[in-house]
Amino acid sequence: MDLLKLNCHTGNFLYFKSFRIKYGSRRFLPQKFLGMKICCIGAGYVGGPTMAMIADKCEDIQVTVVDLNAERVDGWNSDDLPVFEPGLTEIVLRRRGKNLFFTTAVEDGIREADVIFISVNTPTKTSGVGAGKAADLRYVESCARQIAEVGGGDKIVVEKSTVPVRTAHSVQEILSSAENGHSYQVISNPEFLAEGTAMKDLEKPDRVLVGGTVTPEGRAAVDVIASIYAQWVPQERIIKTNLWSSELSKLTANAFLAQRVSSINSISALCEATGADVDEVSHAIGADSRIGPKFLKSSVGFGGSCFQKDILNLTYLCEHFGLPEIAEYWTKVVEMNDLQKKRFVTRMIDAMFNTVSEKKIAVLGYAFKKDTNDVRESPAIDVCRYLLDETAELRVYDPKVEPETILSTLGTKEGEDSVSICKDPYEACEGSHAIAVLTEWDEFNDLDFAKIHAQMKQPAFLFDGRNVLDLKALEEIGFRTYGIGKG
Repeated sequence: MDLLKLNCHTGNFLYFKSFRIKYGSRRFLPQKFLGMKICCIGAGYVGGPTMAMIADKCEDIQVTVVDLNAERVDGWNSDDLPVFEPGLTEIVLRRRGKNLFFTTAVEDGIREADVIFISVNTPTKTSGVGAGKAADLRYVESCARQIAEVGGGDKIVVEKSTVPVRTAHSVQEILSSAENGHSYQVISNPEFLAEGTAMKDLEKPDRVLVGGTVTPEGRAAVDVIASIYAQWVPQERIIKTNLWSSELSKLTANAFLAQRVSSINSISALCEATGADVDEVSHAIGADSRIGPKFLKSSVGFGGSCFQKDILNLTYLCEHFGLPEIAEYWTKVVEMNDLQKKRFVTRMIDAMFNTVSEKKIAVLGYAFKKDTNDVRESPAIDVCRYLLDETAELRVYDPKVEPETILSTLGTKEGEDSVSICKDPYEACEGSHAIAVLTEWDEFNDLDFAKIHAQMKQPAFLFDGRNVLDLKALEEIGFRTYGIGKG
């Protein structure tokens, strides 16, 4: 479907080849978008699942996911997807080759698309101005320049990556400078997915946020993107804002969620010192309707691609706009998370007679949370590094994370630097002095711990970094157990 000029409208309707949208209307006509083509640049943890869901819910829309990484694209075109999410494989297999495609032909995808989603990585800068805090937007800018160079008609360009406030302005400037005669509208549509439940979050989201410019053309473009989601998301859950509010809302949401985790983790330290139980404390305060129970589960620390990166980005923005006190406030959330990982290792060392040198530690779980193979900012990485600094020997098991990923994040090779990758939990635990549970995989609750205890060095220690195991039952077997926030 070729979009007509975005700045050409009759009355208060914006006309497209196959459908029309009335400004401010809550009903979009028609419900099917025959011939619309969507291109998503980036086949990662956000782009792949999001586009799969759109293709599944909107069968009349052709969805193409493009990426320069041929190995990743090959993975999406196989039965062994590069991203693990419950329910994702079934959807991809159902729609792939019909209205869902994965390819390295980036320019073709851009040229043919009516709507382009930018879903590329925005890591924290490692050098230059803002290093360690600001987002590195080189990939977003590269996408904008490529869209401008390729052309192919008028397009709606959607920010799906997490970006700082006013990034859309930069993207619009690049697109507007292209002397190709085409018109572009930039939309902010941040993702609010939790890895491990991404497909459920996409199918039944708490909200879908769509931000655009406060112009007739901008409002019409917002309506186009909102109408796609309206095919399966109730209208009351689709929120329309201006660009800047949309961009800031994403950073703020992640900052607030991370703040809750760091807050309960700070209390876990006090619980350990006083003999209180952090799970009982979190249950008690979560029963207050003003607080609620979500994100009050104490653990070894939060991880993932967003929380730390977005908070650091938020602090950089505060500093940039002359708000150092606000920046310092949010910096403490990250510092508390780092402290929690160090406290966990310190407690292990203290319990194991003040040394873990040359002792075998079984590490159960390496992903930053269950039901994902993502290890970005996983607490397990820092915990393992701290233990290696203490010259411990690690035996690591995770059901979904590839051995190469574990070894590369630790900067080692198989069999070197005292790191071994095990095929199952029993192999990891055999002959070990201690167990450290670092990911809350469900399968760990079903292990035969009596069998495991019998095969370990005595006394056998178990450190539950996720508070998922029955510590009393393990103590009866003979383990010396330690949980987060357990006095």
